[in-house]
Amino acid sequence: MLFQNKIHLTLVLLVNVASSIAVADTPYRGDLTADELNRVFAVTKLTSDFSQAERFEAMSGGAATSSRSPDADAFSQFSANLGFEGEEKFKLGNGLFRKLWVSSPSSTQASDGLGPLFNARSCQRCHLKDGRGHPPEHDADSAVSMFLRLSVPPQSEKEKRLIETGEKQIIPEPTYGTQLQDLAIPGVPAEGKMKITYTEIKVALSGGEVISLRKPEYSIIEKKYGPLHPDVLISPRIAPPMVGLGLLEAIHDADILQQADPDDVDLDGISGRVSWVGYEHKKIGRFGWKASTASVLQQSADAFAGDIGISTPRAMRPWGDCTSLQTQCLNQPTGVQKNLGDSEAPDPVLELVTFYSSNLAVPIRRRVANTSVLSGKKEFYEIGCVKCHRPKFVTSKKAVQKEHRFQLIWPYTDLLLHDMGEGLADGRPVGSASRREWRTAPLWGIGLTKLVNGHTYFLHDGRARNLTEAILWHGGEAENSRQAFIELPPERRKNLIQFLESL
Repeated sequence: MLFQNKIHLTLVLLVNVASSIAVADTPYRGDLTADELNRVFAVTKLTSDFSQAERFEAMSGGAATSSRSPDADAFSQFSANLGFEGEEKFKLGNGLFRKLWVSSPSSTQASDGLGPLFNARSCQRCHLKDGRGHPPEHDADSAVSMFLRLSVPPQSEKEKRLIETGEKQIIPEPTYGTQLQDLAIPGVPAEGKMKITYTEIKVALSGGEVISLRKPEYSIIEKKYGPLHPDVLISPRIAPPMVGLGLLEAIHDADILQQADPDDVDLDGISGRVSWVGYEHKKIGRFGWKASTASVLQQSADAFAGDIGISTPRAMRPWGDCTSLQTQCLNQPTGVQKNLGDSEAPDPVLELVTFYSSNLAVPIRRRVANTSVLSGKKEFYEIGCVKCHRPKFVTSKKAVQKEHRFQLIWPYTDLLLHDMGEGLADGRPVGSASRREWRTAPLWGIGLTKLVNGHTYFLHDGRARNLTEAILWHGGEAENSRQAFIELPPERRKNLIQFLESL
């Protein structure tokens, strides 16, 4: 109730002062009238009735929700409210998203520029079936849609200032750059390989059940370019699912800002922080495991450059992640063709891939009115999960794309950074995010992971082998919810998991 009252009070105050607001970063929904604001509050407030499903609860992505019966392609459908031209644009983007890039020079012209160092030859190779990546099944396997981020702490006062002012989010590792590249074009050595070692940790639950969590340790072997910096910071990443990205970008800034409580003023133990991205014109970070990117466009451009080694108009890096110390890499020909533009993937390639990524539909919910699911939803609310995994928003009426405007959506995230404790800490700050902070991951579609991707590995590095393990890794601000989950009677824990599997 305190959580709901805080939201209501904020919205009422915003309406009262709307006409006199002059500060640009004040959390104010200027896209809504006072009447609309009241309607939005009424429809997005937390429910206290768990006897039946809420109105429109099955339509997780609003009018954009895919109503197709979920199957292995459940994450690859286009937004249901796209018109004919939008569908055509989506399908063109899909072709580019799946496209295999090749090294330069080649006879393909429109497909060369790969690398020289890279982690994948296509976007689809990381985002398997537009879904979730996973770590290697066995120690000898190569990573599947998983890689290691690299950086070092600021080494000088100048670098400290760059980080503090937001001009840089990280300081790259001097030799290996921002990411370990485990693949390379012919004639260029790949940087190395990731090695994962797991230690099992037992956790006892009420009712006598014992869960084994696997704690990973990461190292780099077969380093081809010499030793890493002694202070190198290493953090693993699996590719997150792609559904609903455009709708997340369409959430109004004010709705994210009013959730933030960095000083825990309401004393509920939850102190979410906004991730600010950029220098001169700061924007709210919404994407990436640490909310380090503000738009789907920039996320796509960074992935082209960092993961595939392809330059675009938003990331003019034809040599990808090659550093100044990797001269063999920098001496390779690029795929830039002046008759096509100044980048290897000139417009409209980036635009089409961004449109595709922004319009992957959220699948329709299943079993929303099931008794066990409703009981599990009640547990989810009562143990405090909704304090970070905010169930619903109404998107901005001024969203860039008309199909994303004024939609009631159910992403189960606040898009804020939260301290998740030492258990999940990667020790690697990124921009606004500290070594222990992570963005609240959206939960929509999470119950279809097994169907789409053939596994149930969760969290930023796939360490959790199922949803129960994922919950048990929560700490820090989520410690009270974790402990409450542990203490639930077995049947009520089972219901909570069934609720998550219905999302």
